[in-house]
Amino acid sequence: MRRLFDLSWPIIGLNALQVVALAVDTAMVGRTPQAAAALTGMGYASQLFFLLMVAMIGLTVGTVAFIARAHGARQRERVQHILHQSTQLTVMLGIAVAIVGNLAAVPLMRLLGSDDAAMEHGLAYLRPMLVGTVFNYLSILYAAALRGTGNTRLAFVVALVMNGLNFVFNYGLILGNFGLPALGIGGAAYGTVLAQLCAVVMMIVMLRRDPESALEPSLVPRPFDRPLVADLVRIGWPAGANMLVLNAGFLSIVGMLARIDQGAVAAHGIGLRVQALAFVPGLAISQALGAMVGNALGGGRVDEARQILRAGIILCGSVMTTLGLLLVAAASPLVSVFGVTVGSPVHAYAIQWMQLLGFAMPFVGVFIAQTGLLSGAGATRINLRINTAVTILQIPASYVLGFPLGLGAWGIWAAFPLSFSFKLIWASWEVRRGAWAITGTQVA
Repeated sequence: MRRLFDLSWPIIGLNALQVVALAVDTAMVGRTPQAAAALTGMGYASQLFFLLMVAMIGLTVGTVAFIARAHGARQRERVQHILHQSTQLTVMLGIAVAIVGNLAAVPLMRLLGSDDAAMEHGLAYLRPMLVGTVFNYLSILYAAALRGTGNTRLAFVVALVMNGLNFVFNYGLILGNFGLPALGIGGAAYGTVLAQLCAVVMMIVMLRRDPESALEPSLVPRPFDRPLVADLVRIGWPAGANMLVLNAGFLSIVGMLARIDQGAVAAHGIGLRVQALAFVPGLAISQALGAMVGNALGGGRVDEARQILRAGIILCGSVMTTLGLLLVAAASPLVSVFGVTVGSPVHAYAIQWMQLLGFAMPFVGVFIAQTGLLSGAGATRINLRINTAVTILQIPASYVLGFPLGLGAWGIWAAFPLSFSFKLIWASWEVRRGAWAITGTQVA
């Protein structure tokens, strides 16, 4: 438990800072002219940006799985080789996403139900964010690689600096302070990209100057190691597909909400910011758990991996339950932080969404601890099967609850927390079945 906590708290800080940066951007945008349309456009754009990150999530999971095992087996040269190959793949992936995302932005936003006003604001935010995709992806990769070697504090320090820069840049570019132009929602994107660029440079410099570091990032091109790339894809693609399925579930919610009220879409975007912050501790514990499981399996210690899971379930379940109670009790003041008028339709919708999330948090806590074990063992296909099957049920359930049964936005949202109870039951069965231990040994 102590080892898990020591590895988790910097990841909690890192992920919290990332979410806080998004929340601060949203709060600033909520204080600009045409704030309602800007927040709605930001809701659409953010959902699409997360959708386009699925391939990077897969690459990150594969990288952590292999670096953790190599580090656990004390293979320093192998760690460096995996990092360099992953870096090259990350750069190529970032460029591809920037191109494809910009080409598909308008039709995708139309498909989600965006009106003209939200479209204009959403594109002003989405396009600059896509152009800076490479910097965002590299910062994610290096933080993940550090997690695989057990060094989570450096990534946290870099994130502190990046958040400070993000606040300064965005405060100037969104609202026109420090003599900078007031770019509104576009300023949120430009400021964020600049902060991410600074973070990547800082990370590379610090790691290369540290003689004790287990990682030495390099951007010098080298021939691809095809067997390793194939292994990274084999482990990573189910994780990426898993995120695609989860995003499909969220996108379906956005599309249904747009047919009810554009204000519900804005509320959904605000709720996602709060949800992301509330999920931070649990996801951080899950990520730390996965890295520790990878190290244990790299040394052939399956029983230790099981002990790590038990500690993770207790820690993650307790933390997420506490946060769930906080979400339910403090929904109204939390929504007000984003500049939403109390008593407005957006305010009422956001409270509904956040309280539903709060009631789901105990199930979420135990489930994501179990997914951390499966990811750390490289058993990413099990996670994919669970999420795919349950999401296939969640989407029609949202439709039935929202429209034929007449429950509106509340009904559309209600299927999301309900789905986590089914995911928890399935994941518990998979963990007890033990196939993940065999997969972990094969990856190692």
